[in-house]
Amino acid sequence: MPEFDLVTFGEPMALLLAGGDVPLPNARDFVLQVAGAESNLATGLARLGHRVGYFGRVGADNFGERIRRELRAEGIDVSALISDPERPTGLLIRDSPQAAPITVEYRRAASAATALSPDDLPVDLLTATRWLHVTGITAVLSESALAATITAMTIAAEAGATVSLDPNVRLRLAEADRWSTIVGRLAGYAKIILTGRDESELISPGIPAQRWYADRGAEIVVVKDGGNGSTEYHCATGQSVHGGVRTVSAVDSVGAGDAFNTGWISSWLSGAATTTAADAELRLHTGSVVASMVVATRGDTPGLPNRPTLDRVLGRGADVDR
Repeated sequence: MPEFDLVTFGEPMALLLAGGDVPLPNARDFVLQVAGAESNLATGLARLGHRVGYFGRVGADNFGERIRRELRAEGIDVSALISDPERPTGLLIRDSPQAAPITVEYRRAASAATALSPDDLPVDLLTATRWLHVTGITAVLSESALAATITAMTIAAEAGATVSLDPNVRLRLAEADRWSTIVGRLAGYAKIILTGRDESELISPGIPAQRWYADRGAEIVVVKDGGNGSTEYHCATGQSVHGGVRTVSAVDSVGAGDAFNTGWISSWLSGAATTTAADAELRLHTGSVVASMVVATRGDTPGLPNRPTLDRVLGRGADVDR
């Protein structure tokens, strides 16, 4: 058996989350957490009992050390996480007000992660995993990071791993045309696509996501559509399965997509790995449940459940654990 259930990589950032419901310009206190699409996923899967490896680059600074320590504490293998003595750890500052749009600011230009290159890839991790998950965020950071992403996907696929892609479009990092070009290149190396409807319309305007990705070799395309639920498309048969949402009082919507990916992939890794409608429904439902638990809390990862908690929610167990 491979050593890891899943390996992922990217830019883990220090998150300064404004306290309470105060908008960012008026915030006086902040909570320090770890953020990043890929590290969120790694944390979620590790809490659910999966064997997870994570790599990338952080600065040889206090933020980088905090990230390394917290990911390791979650049970994630970070032995291949590089500390760069010349470049800083990326920083994300945001708020989560209830009565106004969320404001997000980045300090990631020339960060350690932008220097990721094929030479940094831990081949031993990439050839010892059942699954590799990547996002477009890492690939758009720099040309060397794009080359590293494509090389990692190639190595893992050739070793027999399932490769998934979430475009995770961030228009602060690049224009829509640039995203379309990069995601189009990455899509040819992934069999499973997990995308949001809004971003799919930016990447392939006028063309349904399932068709655009199927033309590039995808076998399964999952389209996440917020409060409208999610739909899983099976490209070979044209079948589709729709899943609803678990309704909760939303506190902070950031991290919902990563949480959905966590539940969906965990369900697959745990045995729901066929293209039957029953397995698809379970994957979509599990993704929805994990996402609901994250949006009901502040921050990207505090709401991510452990396995007993998720099983209790999926099984509709008691609301109070006494």
